[in-house]
Amino acid sequence: MMPFMAKDVRIEQLWIPDSLDAPDAADFLAAVEVGRKVRMQTWGSDDLAYTPLEKLLELADPYERQVILVAKVDGEIVGAVDIALPLTDNLDLAEFTLDILPEIQRHGVGRKLLQAAEHLARSEGRTQILVDTNHPGASLHEFEKAQLVPGSGQGFVPLESREVEFARKTGYTLQHIEQFSSCALPLDTKLVADLQAEADEANNGRYRLHHWTDRCPDEWLEAVAMLENQAGAVVDPSLEPPVEPDMVFDGGILREAEGVTIAQGRRTVVTAVEHLASGSLVGLTTISVLAHRPDVVFQDDTLVLQAHRGNKLGLLIKVANMERLTEQFPDARIIYTWNAPENRYLLTVNQQLGFTTAGVTGIWEKELPSLKSSVS
Repeated sequence: MMPFMAKDVRIEQLWIPDSLDAPDAADFLAAVEVGRKVRMQTWGSDDLAYTPLEKLLELADPYERQVILVAKVDGEIVGAVDIALPLTDNLDLAEFTLDILPEIQRHGVGRKLLQAAEHLARSEGRTQILVDTNHPGASLHEFEKAQLVPGSGQGFVPLESREVEFARKTGYTLQHIEQFSSCALPLDTKLVADLQAEADEANNGRYRLHHWTDRCPDEWLEAVAMLENQAGAVVDPSLEPPVEPDMVFDGGILREAEGVTIAQGRRTVVTAVEHLASGSLVGLTTISVLAHRPDVVFQDDTLVLQAHRGNKLGLLIKVANMERLTEQFPDARIIYTWNAPENRYLLTVNQQLGFTTAGVTGIWEKELPSLKSSVS
C-alpha cells in the first residue's frame, strides 16, 4: 500500500451480510481477516482469531448488540473496531476491540477509529468504555524494567510497548490485568492419575461429580443458578461489603443462555461437584468448544463456594472436565484460559495441569461525558 495521510482514511459502519457467500460479504470477510492478521502478529498463531462463520454467528447474540466500524484507505479495509453494547445489564458500558493491520500501525488509523467508536458509544448513552491490550510473554521480559501496574489487582503491562503508549495517549487508564495461559491436549495419562489421586485424598469421599454437555439436567438447573449467584456475590473477598453480581440468575435465564450458545454452534462441557452431606452443588467448571474450530477450546469459569475451598475441589473438577473434553472432542489440541494474577489458587491448579503463561491482557477504562451533562 502506498503511503497515506490520516485524512485519507475513511471510517464506515460495516455491513453485516446474511451469509458468507452473499454478494455483499466481501467487506465482512476482509474485516475478519484484519483481526486474524493482528492476532498472528501478537501471538504467533491465529488460534484466538474468529473464523468468518464464527463471527457471523456471534453477531446474533440477543444479550449484546455489536456494531463494527472499519477504516478504509483507497477502498481497502485496514482496521476495524468491534463495539459491544450489553443489552440486559451494564447499560452504561461499551467494550471495544480495536484491530489495525500491522503494516498500517502508527499512522493515525487507530486513533481515528477509536474516536469514531467513542462517538457512537456516547450517542448510545454509553459512558464507560473498556478496551484491552494484549502482550505476549516475550514482550513482558523485553520491557520488564519499565512496568505499568493496574489500578486494582496484581500484574503489569510493559510501559514502553506501542499498545500501552497508544492507550495512555488516548485517555485510557489501566484498571486490571488478566494472565493468559495455554495447555496442550490431551493431558498426560500419568499426570491425570496422579492429580486425581491427590484431589480424591483431599476430599475424602465427601463429594460426588456430575457431568453434562450443552444443557444442564433439569434436576440441577436451579442449583446451578444458585451457585452462579452465590459465587458472583463476592467477586473480590477483600471488598466490603460484598459486591452484588450484575445479573441474578435463575433457571429460565440459564436455559435462555444455553439456547443462545447452542444456536451459535458452540458446545459446552461441564463438570459440577455435589457435597454429599447437604446434597448441594458447591462448584462447577466449564469448557467452551468453538462451532467450527474444534482444535481450539477455552476454559471458562471455575467456581467453588468459599465454605468448601481447601478440599482441592478446583483440581478435582478441572482434571475431570479436561478428561471428558478429550473423550468427546478428540480433535482438541490446545486449551486457553484467562485468570486474575491474584487468584493464586487457580493459577496453581492450572500449573499442575500443565498450563504455561502465554502473556497478559490489560483492561483499560475511560469515562466519557454523557450527552446530557455536556448539554447542561
